[in-house]
Amino acid sequence: MKKVFLYGNWKMNMLPVEALAFCNDLLTRTKGGLYNAASIEIALFPAYISIAPVVQALPDDGIIRGGAQDGWFEDRGAYTGAVSMDMLRSVGCTHVLVGHSERRSIFGDTDALVGRKLRKALNAGLVPVLCYGETLEEREAGLTTKVIERQLKSAWEGLDVAEIAGGRLTPAILLAYEPIWAIGTGRNARPEDAQEVCALSRNLFKERFGPDADCPILYGGSVKESNSAELLSRPDIDGALVGGASLKVESFLGIYENYRRAQAEGGIM
Repeated sequence: MKKVFLYGNWKMNMLPVEALAFCNDLLTRTKGGLYNAASIEIALFPAYISIAPVVQALPDDGIIRGGAQDGWFEDRGAYTGAVSMDMLRSVGCTHVLVGHSERRSIFGDTDALVGRKLRKALNAGLVPVLCYGETLEEREAGLTTKVIERQLKSAWEGLDVAEIAGGRLTPAILLAYEPIWAIGTGRNARPEDAQEVCALSRNLFKERFGPDADCPILYGGSVKESNSAELLSRPDIDGALVGGASLKVESFLGIYENYRRAQAEGGIM
């Protein structure tokens, strides 16, 4: 049975009291046989001010984890507004997003900066979720493969196999393909297009770190209940990095439940 990685990026939404209400609802809904550590891993990425209360509200059951939307590559210093990876770890984070398209496009994170953040996250003992993807202009110009290769290879520069060892079920790193033109637009990549890029990403990962190296690959970009079964049934899509649909427990868990329902009815993997 395929393990699904369901990760929710709340972006700049939810006050701490709203985040706690979400967690309480989530814990109520995830009780039962459908939700176990062998079948699903859930991670929540709240705003900085909600990380501590969210992490404290989550049980240590191996199913639900807490993470941050970004982190800085230095431990300390004159970096107003930044939060270090060690600080994130100290409040209970296990995961951190690195290179999200909004960090790249709005805040100016370059490929080189993303690489530094990735290495620092690994050094701090966090599990980084490396985000990458092309713009609509790049896709229409036939540059998708070139962009994906550049972003991934730049981020991995200087890493060795020991740093990313973990595998597909207990990863030390995850990849999250998020075509920029599909984020928050309601327009998502066709399942076959998402699968093609995720398969390319896995091949690049194995070329870089060896044929036995592997990690989960998520798809992000307007993922919702109505398209989750088609996306998650693809062999190289191990889960979803969810934006808007992660702000309500019903729609968030519906992504997983709809996939499992389709699996039971149609025998999909």
